[in-house]
Amino acid sequence: MFNQGKEDTRAGFVAVVGRPNAGKSTLLNYIVGEKLAMVSKKAQATRKRMNIIVMHKNAQIIFVDTPGIHEKERLLNQFMLDEALKAMGDSDLIIFLAPVTDKLTEYEKFLALNEAKGTKHMIVLTKIDHVKQGDILKKLGEYQKYQDKFEAIIPFSVNKKVGKEQLLDEITRHLPESPWLFDPEILTTDNIRDIYKELIRESIFENMSDEIPYESDVIIDKIYEEDHIDKVYATIVVEKETQKGMIVGQKGAGIKRVGKLAREQMERFAGKKIFLDLHVSVKKGWSKNRESLEEFGYIV
Repeated sequence: MFNQGKEDTRAGFVAVVGRPNAGKSTLLNYIVGEKLAMVSKKAQATRKRMNIIVMHKNAQIIFVDTPGIHEKERLLNQFMLDEALKAMGDSDLIIFLAPVTDKLTEYEKFLALNEAKGTKHMIVLTKIDHVKQGDILKKLGEYQKYQDKFEAIIPFSVNKKVGKEQLLDEITRHLPESPWLFDPEILTTDNIRDIYKELIRESIFENMSDEIPYESDVIIDKIYEEDHIDKVYATIVVEKETQKGMIVGQKGAGIKRVGKLAREQMERFAGKKIFLDLHVSVKKGWSKNRESLEEFGYIV
């Protein structure tokens, strides 16, 4: 353990869940102060769990970023829902993100899913900068009928910088007394390969429309890490030849755009130059095929 000899420390896993696009990754990146979790305006951008470590006073909080809770459709979606459910069951506490404009039906679905697991939870009311103060108070009132179910409800705004300290204090109160579980200097248990993959995927989400982001994935073929530069060779995998053509674009304009944004984000994260070599390959029906999903690390 990393803090033996220190007294009264706490540590634990906190699953961050909610519907797709509830603001999970935005909230986590703001709390940790780094670009770690994938952020996209498109729903269901996050596919796998990711641990993000935040040190707060005497506590080590290991946030688990999860895919949005949604109905099962194809195999990949089933994997994503299973990832969220596993995180809920494995954690000491759940943070349920509820955009202030949402009806309570999403929260009621979450309560039904969590009933068997029985993990205690808190509600974070997100996107409060989009509405008037009276609307926030009204929504807080609506949640009061479930007040015996949750530990706390906290209004939160990344844009207005409201709620961060209160949220971290409240989480700390509910974590078990424990030595820290990870080196306090690290921000995530994910390796650099996984982070670079997610940053390339985010660039695809930002630069491509329609079904391409949902039917594509990224394989990091090779990384050469040097002091002043990382050389990254990666393949974007899509399901159809037409999708490959759209990503490559006229005279390579599409893949250049994807590569430029990805490289900028990777350099910001790594704090050094990135050489990024991107290719596109077609693997028909990969997101609906169990063996292909396992190859990409999605064990269904």
